Amino acid sequence: MKNLYLLKRTAAALGVFVVVSSAAYAADPGFPAPTGDRSLVPSGAKLDRIFDGGCMLTEGVAAGHDGMIYFSDITFTAFCKDPSGKFRQAGNIWKYDPKSGQTSIFRSPSGMSNGIKFDRDGNMIAALGADFGGRMLIKTDMSTGKSYILAGLYDGKPFNALNDVTIDEKGRMYFTDPRYLGHEPIFQDGYAAYRLDPDGAVTRVATNCGKCNGILISPDQKTMYIVSNDNGWFEFQNLKKGETTVQAGHLLQAYDVDGNGNLSNRRVLIDYSKLDKPCSGPDGIIADEKGNLWVASRCEHRPGVQVLSPDGKELAYISTGTELPTNVGFGRGADANLLYLTSGKSLYRIRVGVKGYQLP
Repeated sequence: MKNLYLLKRTAAALGVFVVVSSAAYAADPGFPAPTGDRSLVPSGAKLDRIFDGGCMLTEGVAAGHDGMIYFSDITFTAFCKDPSGKFRQAGNIWKYDPKSGQTSIFRSPSGMSNGIKFDRDGNMIAALGADFGGRMLIKTDMSTGKSYILAGLYDGKPFNALNDVTIDEKGRMYFTDPRYLGHEPIFQDGYAAYRLDPDGAVTRVATNCGKCNGILISPDQKTMYIVSNDNGWFEFQNLKKGETTVQAGHLLQAYDVDGNGNLSNRRVLIDYSKLDKPCSGPDGIIADEKGNLWVASRCEHRPGVQVLSPDGKELAYISTGTELPTNVGFGRGADANLLYLTSGKSLYRIRVGVKGYQLP
């Protein structure tokens, strides 16, 4: 599948960013029809592919207050290079315009951004990973374009590789810090989830979340969901032919959240390693306004979006064929029931039967 790109370059001395855009694009990927509760996924609803120009792995899709849809393009530096093949990329953030159907580069390099969210003031909050990435949590003022480091160290040491972020209604930000790839030394004592308070204090709130990945605060602010997606390796792209790893916890977990933002009472809602057909389980996770979970599930035999009740019961399912999805995000306003999905090198969307939850 091909996309048309327009590349406009000006002299670096002028301080002008490289701008890359794609023509409006939409296609039916031919995925099986969704199943389950028709109030959640109406009959006839289907995923449309609206972008197919990422390098390795699209991620972290989120709707901005400006009506644009932003998503990360994680450019594994071992594979994503310039046309000459000499120079590495360090991630992109793309911007999709639902009105025109066009997609353009918002930021490059992105610092290897992964999860993206927007706070109630419309600032972009991005979790930056490793592999020549920033390994920090940053805020971008969308009115000025300036970015600020919110959290770059814990106990004076760099993070492993930030993965995902969620924001509660008190303005506290929670983020996860696993490591899936990156040459940088690892200084933290293990995988963990952290809380950034409005005063700038960073607290480690969970050390028992496995290889912590997707993270979500429930709409009622009482439950924190954390995914463990443990592939048993730090640099999976460097595995040699025939080499495998011992898969560890692939879990959807829930914690109670108290008034101070502390987590307790961990419980496992789904252990994907103990299903009839064990699989790699979830990645990104969001909620609708009713509190249901929309989970990008990377189950190799059944990849897609699982719609789950708050206690982990599957209510509906949106297949992605053989593609392993990474993350999900709802639109805003009149399109609050548009679900966006990142998978492979692409961006998809589907209109569902319920509105997504956003910060009030």
